[in-house]
Amino acid sequence: MESGPPGVRGRGAASNPASRFVRLAYAEDPDPQVGPEEEGAPLPKTLYLRDDTRSAIARNDSPDVGFEASVNPYRGCEHGCAYCYARPTHEYFGLSAGLDFETRILVKEDAPDLLRKELSSPRWKPQVLSMSGVTDPYQPVERRLGITRRCLEVLAEFRNPVGIVTKSALVTRDLDLLATLARHRAAAVHVSVTTLDRALARDLEPRAASPASRLEAVEAAAKAGVPVGVMVAPVIPGLTDHEIPSILEAAARAGARFAGYIMLRLPGAVSGVFEGWLASRRPNMKEKVLNRIRSVRDGRLNDPRFGSRMRGEGPYADLIESLFEKARRKAGFSEEGPDLSTAAFRRPGESQGTLFGDLDSSG
Repeated sequence: MESGPPGVRGRGAASNPASRFVRLAYAEDPDPQVGPEEEGAPLPKTLYLRDDTRSAIARNDSPDVGFEASVNPYRGCEHGCAYCYARPTHEYFGLSAGLDFETRILVKEDAPDLLRKELSSPRWKPQVLSMSGVTDPYQPVERRLGITRRCLEVLAEFRNPVGIVTKSALVTRDLDLLATLARHRAAAVHVSVTTLDRALARDLEPRAASPASRLEAVEAAAKAGVPVGVMVAPVIPGLTDHEIPSILEAAARAGARFAGYIMLRLPGAVSGVFEGWLASRRPNMKEKVLNRIRSVRDGRLNDPRFGSRMRGEGPYADLIESLFEKARRKAGFSEEGPDLSTAAFRRPGESQGTLFGDLDSSG
């Protein structure tokens, strides 16, 4: 392990930068006798806060994310991935994009009931829902609370199509529901794999499943008849980009049928969190990685423009795209994921004629 400034054990962020929406902030006075990596140092505990939002379905109008509606049972994510693009969403609640994002989790306890209400409404036009559009629906607390599973039970009852995106092996718990939906072309699972290096994954994504566990989840989903693919996400230039072929090869062996990738994004406070992670965990690689990121982001650490933010631009971005495409073809992956269908959608208690009179059965 390279030596560098201390981080926080078991967390991706090394600090708690102030929210951009809050003028006042506090900083804890550290104990000079105990460093944050030393035994006995107080570690930040995870708190779960009730989220009283009155809608389970979030809308999205971004042209390059692949979905228009999503269900997010949680805000914040205890996986603690140092690179997570969703970190700045915590700032809207007066919380930090740093340690707060992974230790202050907002829980939508009413999400299943709200989802049922929204799908039951005549105003709901059946469409694919993403779980989740922001944070992982299978983060650690889901094992205890089961909110994601209860949302899937609602979706299975209505046969509304869903696309799962996760880096957790806990998705295998719900393969019974996903397989039921898959029989109606109404479910697909995308497992995110950033690296196959267990040590790097442990530092970079401290509370997420190991790479091997994620590949086992891919294999289990494939055996259950659920369309499953892998997302090489994010590709971190100078750190993980060389692993693209080996990730796709391993995913293909596990039974994945499709694959995609997303370039690292560092919006807002995420750039500082990620730079802090590099300084703490990979100090000897810090400048190389940051320079490679700038090379695909027009000299900056982030480029928010639609059309380029997911892939990057420039010769190095083109090289990564070429590497992915060659590896994808060699692994035998489809260029696109499954075309999910709304044809089987139903509202319990309604007649089939009412159900399908105005629907496009092609999905």
